[in-house]
Amino acid sequence: MKRLGRRTFLASAGALLAAPALTRVAPAQSSQVVLKLHHFLAPTSNAQVRFLAPWARRVEKDSGGRIRIDLYPNMQLGGTAAQLYDQARDGVADIVWTLPGSTPGRFPRIEVFELPFLANKSAVSNAQAVQALYEAQLRDEFKEVHPICVFAHDQGVIHTLKPVAALPDMKGLKLRAPTRLSAEALKALGANGIMMPVTQVPDALSVRAIDGCVVPWEVVPAIKVGDYTKFHAEFAAPPALYTATFILAMNRRRYETLPADLKAVIDKHSGQAAARAAGKMWDDQAVVVADAVKERGNTITRIEKAEAERWQKATQPVTDAWLRASKKFGGEKLLADAKALLAKYGAA
Repeated sequence: MKRLGRRTFLASAGALLAAPALTRVAPAQSSQVVLKLHHFLAPTSNAQVRFLAPWARRVEKDSGGRIRIDLYPNMQLGGTAAQLYDQARDGVADIVWTLPGSTPGRFPRIEVFELPFLANKSAVSNAQAVQALYEAQLRDEFKEVHPICVFAHDQGVIHTLKPVAALPDMKGLKLRAPTRLSAEALKALGANGIMMPVTQVPDALSVRAIDGCVVPWEVVPAIKVGDYTKFHAEFAAPPALYTATFILAMNRRRYETLPADLKAVIDKHSGQAAARAAGKMWDDQAVVVADAVKERGNTITRIEKAEAERWQKATQPVTDAWLRASKKFGGEKLLADAKALLAKYGAA
């Protein structure tokens, strides 16, 4: 009986973990519209708890309960993280949160923000710059969906099994990279950039298939990077080593068929308002997570300006190659505009 009870408990616990994390303001029967929001991280991740769920609750509240948004973390609706954009396009999910960089080469214009040593350290300024460039020049790139917001995180940090304090320390390291350009930057720095979904990082680190990864502080707890790596390197001053871009996107037909007043609710919580909320979460959690990592006894190294300049010079060929490849869509102007927006919002 004891064993049966334990099995029953574990089955019940598993069912609870598998169930979608729902956010509701009104009872189900009073909701006129139910939207499924799908993403790739755990229900306990900062992205869900501190950005996606609060965003959903604000929409629900302002709709007077006529909209209900159910969150499906951990790819619970099926597929892979690289398929999320298409799930929003095709209506498998009503809303998705994903990275354009999960499908390298598909969204070449927004890649400009993922070039090495371009982004600010602050997520709020990065997020606002990305959203502003999207509104001005990138709408066609995401015309298959209805973007709620487009943004970027704060500085990317190097997390490793051995110390990294100077450029030669990167030689030969196998590091998980989130995007095509960050992988190329790592290669230029002497490391091997290995692209893989962020959810695979814990297993890869546990068996030493990789020597570390580059991710922002915010995601460290969700993928247990602080448990598996003991050394962390960040740049003392901007620009950041890299950032990655994100999109919170809605199925276009689903949005367009909403009543006008409910469209207005979605619109209220879209654009710069949503981008700033995302950026604030990343910035707030960067401080919290870095402090927690230090309390564990891990080592955080700050790479100062003189050393950082060596890294920037080493990665310049990555930017040069992107400029050559992007001539067909005016990459030089796009890069100049991105830099101007990063400076504008970085100074705010």
